[in-house]
Amino acid sequence: MKRRGRYIGFLRPITYLIDISILSALAFFWFRLTLNELLFFTIFNALSWIILSLKSKFYEVYRFTKVYKILSQSFEHFLLFTLLVFFYFSLYQGFEIDVPRVFYYLLSVFGGVLGVKLLITFLLKRYREFYGGNLRKTIIIGENLRTKQLKAFFEENPEFGYKFSKMFSTKKNKDFLEDSFQYVLEQDIDEIYCSMAALTQKQINKIVDFADNNLRVLKFLPDTKDIYAKQLKIDYYGYLPILSLRKIPIEEPFNQFLKRATDIIFSLFVIIFLLSWLTPILAIIIKLESQGPVFFKQPRTGINFKEFNCFKYRSMSVSGTSHRVHTRKNDERITKIGLFLRKTSMDELPQFFNVLIGEMSVVGPRPHMTYQTEMFAEKVDKFMVRHFVKPGITGLAQISGYRGEIETDKDIINRVKYDIFYLENWSVFLDIKIIFITMITAFKGDKKAY
Repeated sequence: MKRRGRYIGFLRPITYLIDISILSALAFFWFRLTLNELLFFTIFNALSWIILSLKSKFYEVYRFTKVYKILSQSFEHFLLFTLLVFFYFSLYQGFEIDVPRVFYYLLSVFGGVLGVKLLITFLLKRYREFYGGNLRKTIIIGENLRTKQLKAFFEENPEFGYKFSKMFSTKKNKDFLEDSFQYVLEQDIDEIYCSMAALTQKQINKIVDFADNNLRVLKFLPDTKDIYAKQLKIDYYGYLPILSLRKIPIEEPFNQFLKRATDIIFSLFVIIFLLSWLTPILAIIIKLESQGPVFFKQPRTGINFKEFNCFKYRSMSVSGTSHRVHTRKNDERITKIGLFLRKTSMDELPQFFNVLIGEMSVVGPRPHMTYQTEMFAEKVDKFMVRHFVKPGITGLAQISGYRGEIETDKDIINRVKYDIFYLENWSVFLDIKIIFITMITAFKGDKKAY
């Protein structure tokens, strides 16, 4: 159930770094600035460039994006960047630059950055076409004119990196759903494409549930059904419109930047101004009461079903059951200081280190122990959807009364509902609200915090 890794997560930061380096190097070449002048201009350029690129979606180049789209994005981006550069020079009084030289700088930046962008796009396409790298394995459900056109697109355009595996007819095979689901799991298929015209609403629901529970990307070829009335994302493969079922706000580049920046700032603040002095004090108390380490780390399941070590202050006596048995009310393993830490949720504070290194977020679905994830994935519908985003120290489900021990099926079912609502309706203000309520609850104490 693990989603195949995508290079875009590594490629975009590298491209940002290359482009900002081009901005700085060409500024030094054209303007011969002093060290201080170059530093201020570089900071202004970098911030302006990043903010503009996130808003203009300058780096949102996908495998199916056409060259004319790249050129259009680049022109819009550079037009806005030009205005900002002239705005900077109009305010900065420390040195004078003539207008032609500024235009020479901007033109060279435009040529350099666009050249790198087109080169990376070209090399990725060649890499997919000739070396078979960065491929997305696909199947198509439904056999008609549109699905045959999509199949032809996949087969005739290997540079886009889609490897067509199989088409399942809805007419020739009554068990096409079960066969396709089994095939997806056995062949580790990445993306499922469905013809809306070939499926009933009940069949669509089954496919949606399967894709959600197994972390597969699901897309539709539209027809005249009421799906047009929904706010879904539309991409074009050649001239074919393709609909993506679930659009997660946190996956938008600007929102990713905003959430990650907030996580880094918040975690650094807590680590520097709280944990730096609190940890030594708690370490002494924990050590005095019981033998064992100060910190406790436990394997948990994170984004894309990836396992990581979740940090906590140790609140229980050392035993061999810590990684397998969930804490229960009046658990004899909990120490006296541990009871206080758990009641106030202070035992969770070391997870800000997980946030800082990028394994967790301040707000998100709470991560479960590995064995719990595997168990709930089999019995709870759409449980795996929550792994599309990073797990959090706190979350919407936790402030809504579904934290701690899972006593009944209702607890985990409602937790999943709140988690899915969060990832589909994320906003900065929702995060702030969750953090604020979490802080109030920590001071008041939560009856399920034990």
